[in-house]
Amino acid sequence: MEGVRVLEVAQFTFTPAAGGVLADWGADVIKIEHPVRGDTQRGFLNMGGVTLDPLRHTLFEHPNRGKRSVGIDLSTPEGQEVLYELAKQCDVFLTNYLPQVRQKNKFDIEHIRAANPNIIYARGSALGNKGPEREVGGFDGTCFWARSGIAYSMTPGELDAPLSQGIPAFGDSIGGMFIAGGISAALYHREKTGEATELDVSLLSTAAWASGALIAQVAETGILTRNPMPGSGGAARNPFMGNYQTSDNGTINLCTISPTGHIRSLFEHLGVPEAAEDARFSEPRALFENAGAASDVLVKAFAQHPFAYWRRHLKTFSGQWAPVQSFQDLLTDEQAIANDMILEVEGADGGAPLKLVRGPVQWNGEAVETSRSPQASEHTELVLMEMGIGWDQIEAWKAKGAIA
Repeated sequence: MEGVRVLEVAQFTFTPAAGGVLADWGADVIKIEHPVRGDTQRGFLNMGGVTLDPLRHTLFEHPNRGKRSVGIDLSTPEGQEVLYELAKQCDVFLTNYLPQVRQKNKFDIEHIRAANPNIIYARGSALGNKGPEREVGGFDGTCFWARSGIAYSMTPGELDAPLSQGIPAFGDSIGGMFIAGGISAALYHREKTGEATELDVSLLSTAAWASGALIAQVAETGILTRNPMPGSGGAARNPFMGNYQTSDNGTINLCTISPTGHIRSLFEHLGVPEAAEDARFSEPRALFENAGAASDVLVKAFAQHPFAYWRRHLKTFSGQWAPVQSFQDLLTDEQAIANDMILEVEGADGGAPLKLVRGPVQWNGEAVETSRSPQASEHTELVLMEMGIGWDQIEAWKAKGAIA
């Protein structure tokens, strides 16, 4: 993306996450923020009971690393004039403001295209850019998690209330990647045809796609399934799929969808090689027909040793499995580290580096190099001068409060 310039007028995580991904890929992402308060998310200083340091604001760093910040008051004619000057020299306009706000402050597609007919216009929204609720806002907790059916599907029917999302910016981060992919395709399309397109991604469409395999099944069969209550044991038809508790209450997830070729390996690793000779378990069809009995064998075997033992011991098992880890565990996971999934950026406070997660795409096996997120309006003068705007004009805009 080197040489691609993105003009971002967006807040919170969903759409800014797309800008963060594009910045990881080398684009110059210019983030427009209010000259006084900045992105509203800068003010989120408590997440899930954890107090965030404004100078080490991890929720803000995640979607905004690698960008430059320009402070513009888009409610003023002068601020809109500045925005149009920037848009003239950008390839992509990226926004998640509601349609009525875009119209009021004159940065909807017709306004930006009037300044630059060749700009790609990318919108992120709660519920989509069409339909009776296009002007309704939302967050991933409302649109991605609750309205989409994900919360309902993830919650066991035995519980009286739905599970909460639990992970901040969960759908936001997934959807941001979708927007970045759409922008990439739009850039390719423009390169091949000369046509600048507009694109839309919503949190609701993000959730629908992420859940698409099950939604298609429901549409086909009319059967709505929900997560079962957690416990130690295998699936009703395949005991080689399930969560098994260790002696110290850790959990090993077996996900050997096709046991063929793996039956002996698993039973030997679990210290019960005789089970592989048992006619009830020795071949897949019999194993499925006697899933309950096989699950009982596995439950008893896993309960003999602690979590750390199984993490080491199962490395040579031929089938598919995983330790059920915490995010803290993931930070030290040898595979995550080997594949550069965690990157470091400097802290705005000059302290220890901040650990962030790189985007899921890796180019040529190389680690991502990026910088911290900008302080609000940190690059206003620099960016405007790079765009060829004279100092006298910058001073005049400053005097009117249009920029910071």
